Amino acid sequence: MSKKLVAYFSASGITAKVAENLADAIGADIFEIQPEVPYTKADLNWMDKKSRSTIEMSDPTSRPAIATKRDNMDEYDTIFVGFPIWWYIAPTIINAFLESYDLKGKTIIPFATSGGSDMGKTNEKLAPSCPGAKLLHGKVFNSYSSKADLSAWVETLSL
Repeated sequence: MSKKLVAYFSASGITAKVAENLADAIGADIFEIQPEVPYTKADLNWMDKKSRSTIEMSDPTSRPAIATKRDNMDEYDTIFVGFPIWWYIAPTIINAFLESYDLKGKTIIPFATSGGSDMGKTNEKLAPSCPGAKLLHGKVFNSYSSKADLSAWVETLSL
């Protein structure tokens, strides 16, 4: 039996809700990816070219510092990584999270929340951050996704 972790970054609480439902539905541990410097509402204003999120997403090498690391990552075989879609990809804090660990031999499954975007180039941008891991194609959920929806999705994965 493989041990599963649901790690997530949530800017507004929607991804947190989906992550909690997913972890509960599949019996996984849960871990919140928190930035060392929390995002303010102004930081998240994607309409402002000088906002923190816009600056980070404009620089593919940006790696926002993470407040704490998961100290037992070696115990997990399967890691679901959740985030809101920003600019059709994962926020760069997700790359920072993945690059913080040796993920060789692990299965990484991204999931995202969005009001209308799909996964875009998420896997293409995340793959270099998890060398040696099996990166599966993820899925976008909305705030209304139920535990049954999430569980049904996991059943379709080749785990």
